[in-house]
Amino acid sequence: MTKVDQVQLSPSGPSLSRIVAGTMTWGEWGSDFPAPKMAEMIGHCLDLGITSFDHADIYGHYATEEVFGRALNELGTSVRAQMELITKCGIRLETSRRPDNRLKSYDLSRDYIIASAERSLKNLHTDYLDVFLLHRPSPLMDPAEVAEAFAHLEQSGKVRAFGVSNFTPSQFQLLSQSVTLVTNQVECHPLHPDCFYDGTFDQLLGANIRPMIWSPLGGAQYFKSESTSVLRLRDTVKNLAKKYGDVGEDVILLAWLLKHPVGPIPVVGTTKKSRLGATRLALELDLETQDWFAILEAAVGHEVA
Repeated sequence: MTKVDQVQLSPSGPSLSRIVAGTMTWGEWGSDFPAPKMAEMIGHCLDLGITSFDHADIYGHYATEEVFGRALNELGTSVRAQMELITKCGIRLETSRRPDNRLKSYDLSRDYIIASAERSLKNLHTDYLDVFLLHRPSPLMDPAEVAEAFAHLEQSGKVRAFGVSNFTPSQFQLLSQSVTLVTNQVECHPLHPDCFYDGTFDQLLGANIRPMIWSPLGGAQYFKSESTSVLRLRDTVKNLAKKYGDVGEDVILLAWLLKHPVGPIPVVGTTKKSRLGATRLALELDLETQDWFAILEAAVGHEVA
């Protein structure tokens, strides 16, 4: 079986597997796997060469990291050295597990960032995080405070690299003046191609930084919507799936994303082993350029300008 290889996030960043396993639906927000089942999923990913795992403190209403950590304990300490752990902080959700959170808000203060990282370390049963991301930009973000928090976490050996998620190019540039960022994790798929046009990919390509991509398949919008645009896109993707050897629609969608020269790293959130295994086919599939544009045209509903 061909395994997923690794690529470097940025000139100063760590290497991740070309496909990252997204854990958002592994817990309460999806399949609600107990620790033994998560351990089985982790082992399956590692067997495929998918060594990078994407978390956020809020997943499963602040519970998924902890279950994943118990799964790592079941697998043994040697497994941690075989993987890269990514997590995010900064969103405060209203939930019984966080009674101090009175409403959804963002907190990128120095103390909150440090406390979030330390709690994630404890939940994940690890001494360090490979990549730590700010989950969403806050209107109250002070780059100097963020820099203080990152410096503390790096100097203490608790975090090896830092990045952001869902930042605009101007927000990314602002924070980059104070800290070294190794990625921007953003949404991108045919139904949401904004990154091609709003400067996000241009900025990262110019800095030789790879973006991580959440919802690379379009999620429920692609697979469940019955809108005209989605049906038109599905027809195009299905026809191309037949053309390229009767592969799955998800393979075509991932190959479409991977063709971009910025070198996107998809975060694949499936809990199905078969779909995880199929991701390697996308790494080997080079869409013809006109087929790439056929998908874009179907998604936006008109020929490219």
